[in-house]
Amino acid sequence: MKIIILGAGIIGVSTAWHLLERGHEVTVVERQPDAALETSFANAAQISVSYCEPWANRDAPLKALKWMFRNDAPLLFRPKLDWQQWRWSLQFLSQCNDAAFERNVQQLVALGAYSHAALKDVVRATDIAYSRLERGIAHYYTDQKSFDTASDAAALMRKYGVSRRVVSRDELLRIEPAFQPFAHRIVGGTFTASDESGDARVFTQALAARCIARGAEFLYSHDVVRLNKVGDAIDSIAVCANNTGAGGQNDSKKQRLLKADQFVAACGSYTAPLLRTVGVDLPIYPGKGYSATFPILRPEAAPLVSTIDDEKKIAISRLGDQLRVAGTIEIGGYDLTLDSPVARARCQMLSDRIEAVLPGVCDTRNEAQGGTPNYWAGLRPATPTNIPYIGKTRVGKLWINAGHGTLGWTHGAGSGKALAELISGQQPDLAFGFHGFAAARQTDLTSVPLAG
Repeated sequence: MKIIILGAGIIGVSTAWHLLERGHEVTVVERQPDAALETSFANAAQISVSYCEPWANRDAPLKALKWMFRNDAPLLFRPKLDWQQWRWSLQFLSQCNDAAFERNVQQLVALGAYSHAALKDVVRATDIAYSRLERGIAHYYTDQKSFDTASDAAALMRKYGVSRRVVSRDELLRIEPAFQPFAHRIVGGTFTASDESGDARVFTQALAARCIARGAEFLYSHDVVRLNKVGDAIDSIAVCANNTGAGGQNDSKKQRLLKADQFVAACGSYTAPLLRTVGVDLPIYPGKGYSATFPILRPEAAPLVSTIDDEKKIAISRLGDQLRVAGTIEIGGYDLTLDSPVARARCQMLSDRIEAVLPGVCDTRNEAQGGTPNYWAGLRPATPTNIPYIGKTRVGKLWINAGHGTLGWTHGAGSGKALAELISGQQPDLAFGFHGFAAARQTDLTSVPLAG
């Protein structure tokens, strides 16, 4: 079959690779001039099968209220006159209970394990190098009350097959000695040896190049102008080259119509508004995340184990001679600016925290001090459950692979493989609720069936 994929992030490119593996003809349309230049560009770098807890939990509503007036809060809700934001928020609240939390964790772990295996298969087949470190993921706590809950979270992960261990402060420091200067603040932690880290952008761009070498066509710097629906199915899409590589000005007279047997929407946070134009209305809303990438000044003192800081809800990952620190969630629309007071506060928090935890290890100076911190923001395409949509929509020939939230890198390879299997008429071998949208509006997220 001829298949067109909309979007060249980790999800879209992984889908392209696995479709090529199954003998399909693939075209990828991407508005940027290369793959992985948006949400996949500078994420937290973690393949975190064991740290996949949904944002929605019983404590989230109170924390969100408490943090609403803190610009550097881990979770910041910025109310807007936007029906989609409020609808998403109400559905998010419906997931803030223990039963929904465990159900969602089960789904996320299942997809994560499947995806990790798929990633390893792709790496073996391609030999892509992407600053990969297979040293596990640690999680440290600076608050005793929070640490007291770690055993419950670890037990839940073990219930679904993930070996997440609770460790003492001393054991955590043996696992990663780089945090010794911060030891006086650490009360304990957890560790999962099977997790890993690596550069999602480097991997995705290398995989896209290998797709092209296998015959895939990548239309970079092309906007999707519209989906053309004839009857109950997508007949074609209209695309147009843009001048900026980021949805800038284009010439409507130079639009091209592309036809295919199947179409896959993998446009991250922009998937939902695009699909609404053809009657598929899904609760995917952007969660703005931030990262900073710092040059390492003292390599011998920099961590090799990717780590989560529980207090600040950030991840710290070594990428060669750089250190990536990323995190926070800002629910406030499609704003990507870095120069607002809120954005500046959140970026500064990342720098300040690294200097506190790893003093003198990285160059965290700001521009006024002669440094060049590499700050970045990206939009995580989040569903209220954090479970992505992978499957066929109610519109003929139209498939979706979106809604991965903070876990796009963790779930990317498996999501691409699973959708390629579904399109090819196969059933993926994992217990995950693939969505076959029988109704025009798929908004009931309270009961997701498991596939056998």
